Amino acid sequence: MKKLLTVFAILLAGAAFAQDTLRVYEPVTPLLINRTNNPYFELSIKPTSAKRVLQGLDIEIDNPKYIKAITLYYTGNQSLAKGYTSDNKFDNPSYAVKKLEIKDVKNKMTLTADQQLFPANNYFWIGVTLDEKTPLTQKISVKLSAAKVNNKNVVIDYQGKQTPRRVGVSVRNGSDDGVAAYRIPGIVTTKKGTLIAVYDIRRNSSVDLQEDIQVGVSRSFDGGATWQPMQIALDMRGYGVLPDAQNGVGDPAILVDDKTGDIIVIGLWSHGIGGLRNFWNSKKNAMQPEEEAAQVVIARSSDDGATWSKPLNITPMVKKPEWGVHLQGPGMGITMKDGTLVFAYQYLGEDNIPKATIISSKDGGKTWKAGSAARENTTEAQVAEIAPGVLMLNMRDNRGGSRAILTTTDLGKTWTEHSTSRSALIEPVCMASFIKADDNIFLFSNPADTKARTNMTIKGSKDKAQSWNEGVMIDNGGCWGYSCLTMIDPETVGILYEGSQSQMTFQAIPLNEILENK
Repeated sequence: MKKLLTVFAILLAGAAFAQDTLRVYEPVTPLLINRTNNPYFELSIKPTSAKRVLQGLDIEIDNPKYIKAITLYYTGNQSLAKGYTSDNKFDNPSYAVKKLEIKDVKNKMTLTADQQLFPANNYFWIGVTLDEKTPLTQKISVKLSAAKVNNKNVVIDYQGKQTPRRVGVSVRNGSDDGVAAYRIPGIVTTKKGTLIAVYDIRRNSSVDLQEDIQVGVSRSFDGGATWQPMQIALDMRGYGVLPDAQNGVGDPAILVDDKTGDIIVIGLWSHGIGGLRNFWNSKKNAMQPEEEAAQVVIARSSDDGATWSKPLNITPMVKKPEWGVHLQGPGMGITMKDGTLVFAYQYLGEDNIPKATIISSKDGGKTWKAGSAARENTTEAQVAEIAPGVLMLNMRDNRGGSRAILTTTDLGKTWTEHSTSRSALIEPVCMASFIKADDNIFLFSNPADTKARTNMTIKGSKDKAQSWNEGVMIDNGGCWGYSCLTMIDPETVGILYEGSQSQMTFQAIPLNEILENK
């Protein structure tokens, strides 16, 4: 009995001095060098008793020279960790109270909060503003080492793995230049080393064609650290008698002709579909724009993307009359070793089932020819040459769960299913990117999840796409999920993607980091 009383007394004493617990959520999202207050941590605490005050937070920073400011916010009992944070909601005074901002950043600092706690869950954010000259391959590490409530240290409970954060840059985001949304990334590295990014300029909303959409271009001359003002490569506004929203062009893909250095952009033009979604409402057994039939146009640049030719309509070359919609990848195309230009392609067949294929040109893009269907119920695809004359088509599969992968040795006349098809690369039904880094190394990016467009990941293959590693996850926030890869140089991978922090996010990742992950 005496022992039981002693144990009971100890329990009562423990309850009287119960420690508060501060939970730390650290998203895997890029810190953008051209954004103020990137979200680094979300902190949550539920006080153990009344009249509790969070007094301060001790943090440690590995690379303070790259950080211009550290900011602390209190968001009351509302968590802002779910979904998109690209709108900086925690930096809006309607949603958050700015407690302090420190611009003289050191290795070790105390962030003074002095915030009385609500008698339920309380949420705080720590924001980071980077120096504009922070290298894109730099990593930033901020650690929470201690916190005090009512002059007592609290228990710090990390909800996930602590890893250094990668750096990125926002190339385009909603409201830039008065545009509602930017979608559908494509990117290439030219023979001069210039990065050329293409994307949809969706002026009124984020919805697909048919709408007022043009294909925009951004160029970088320094490996993606800074980007020139937006240009327009494809614009069909003003054609015929219809308003702009019925002359949209989008879903671009881009390639570099390795023989000439010319850059070709290809896009889907929607004319007169009456505001309906183009994919299901483009007319079959019709060829002309005025017949409400989908059109495909290309533009060319011979000066490293500085200027672009007028759009050329290639629909008569590639479309069969019985098809409905037909369009490119989107993403990027390739030049084969023999000089053949190739874009991944897709179309809606006479049976109303979508099918992926390729189109190719033997004369530098003057004329184009479509292949046969690789597999039914597939759409957005990307193509790479895995051996001389052997093309691999990596396809979005509407069955969900994983990618469909087939190969061809005759420019799409016939197809063979690959051993990795419907098994090696998981997907939530989304566009993805697939490129060759060198003769043996291939790269793949997509939201690596079977259900949701999250966990944007770059995977590597050292055996000509026969097997894939786990790769590097760069963004675990919710997003639209499209991406496009390019080699900035032989050692560095560039990715333009629809991220959780910016609609067109660019990051540079060392190739060896992608390949080293098992």
